Amino acid sequence: MKPLVVLVTFPDEETAQALSKEVVQRRLGACVQLIGPIESTYMWKGHVETSKEWLCLIKTDERLYPALEEIIKEKHPYEVPEIVALEISKGSKAYLDWMAETLG
Repeated sequence: MKPLVVLVTFPDEETAQALSKEVVQRRLGACVQLIGPIESTYMWKGHVETSKEWLCLIKTDERLYPALEEIIKEKHPYEVPEIVALEISKGSKAYLDWMAETLG
């Protein structure tokens, strides 16, 4: 297993919760944590924008990333959703074993 944490922001808590549940039910993520609201500042179409958002931290495996990215793109309301995957280089053996078992 090559564990990842995938960061995705959403415009509201309800959308973030719905995707979180679907990701876990489909076993594309072992765990999803929601953080929010957060404030994001970014450049969009030539203007500086600031938005309240909810951040999802999705714990997954690299082999599941393509399917996870696809479902996020399919369900996400943004034209260009933030989808960033970070490799987990170290972690508790018990937690990483649990992830591997949960994701199959």
